[in-house]
Parts: sequence; structure tokens; C-alpha cells
Amino acid sequence: MDIEKVTLNPTGKFKHPKDVLAERSLTHEQKTQILKRWEYDARELEVAEEENMGGDSPSILGEILDALRSLNVKVDTEHSPPTKQG
Repeated sequence: MDIEKVTLNPTGKFKHPKDVLAERSLTHEQKTQILKRWEYDARELEVAEEENMGGDSPSILGEILDALRSLNVKVDTEHSPPTKQG
């Protein structure tokens, strides 16, 4: 598996964030990197949707954040960043 390629485009390899968690060939750090990139992409899509430029796909940001939490990655949902991208 080309980690750089998968990190840049998680949906090219995985259908759901839980699939990243189930991939045994990935280290904790690699899973975190992939999910963090996926989180960024999901936030970008939400911005586009707010500007009426989004697609028809439902947001999976919640699933991504849950996957990050299951890896014990701190996810701060109490404080709003200055932008959706953080």
C-alpha cells in the first residue's frame, strides 16, 4: 500500500473511517495521519456545501472524529476554530 497516496486520498482506498481502523498493515501513526487528512477533506466539503457548491454526499465528519477518538487522538469539539479547517 502506498501510504503517501492513501494519505492524500483516503477515499481512494477506504469507504468508511472504520475501515482505516481495521487495516492491520497500518501503524497507529499512519491511521492517525490518514484520518486527520480525511477530517480536513470533510471539513472542506462542509464549507463548500455552506456556499452551495457541495455535492450530494452526506458528511461523514462524525464518523471520522469517532475513529480518531478510538485511536485516543484528542478531538476538541468544545472550541470552535477560526475556520472549519481548524
